Amino acid sequence: MSFFILTSTFGPEVLAQETPPPVYPRIAGYVGILHPIVTFSEEGTVTNFKEYYVGGMPLGINIWKSAKVGFSLEIVPFVRAENGVSRMSNVLIHPGLLLALGKGFTLATRAAFETSGRYGFTPVLNKIVKKNKNSGYFVAIPVPVRFGNDHPTSLTIGFQFGIAF
Repeated sequence: MSFFILTSTFGPEVLAQETPPPVYPRIAGYVGILHPIVTFSEEGTVTNFKEYYVGGMPLGINIWKSAKVGFSLEIVPFVRAENGVSRMSNVLIHPGLLLALGKGFTLATRAAFETSGRYGFTPVLNKIVKKNKNSGYFVAIPVPVRFGNDHPTSLTIGFQFGIAF
């Protein structure tokens, strides 16, 4: 009966807990799994999962200056498995700018520096697909463009998923 009296007198918002607005700067961390899917270059098209598998584990920290703009630093160790042998093949250092696009979408514009000697940039479109109180699950489409180390320019399309906290 008290529920009916409260909601009819003051409206349903009286029972809702107010969530304080986020305070900026705000720091968030994340971890994920990255699967490069296909790479295009002058040397041809290379598909992951066919003759070998390369996977990465992005670890990052985001520092949001406001609800719209932030800075991110990501480090991605890569492992390559081929012919029954696996090894660490590369480490990527990936600083960049974060731009909130709304509705859970973020665009990350990252510089890329690899221990393999390659460098370039990576635009990443990211979407939070499930938000919890203290974490969120995300999916992302990175599109790395790489130069250097006596290889032609390459463009890769990948798939990433993970958890932010």
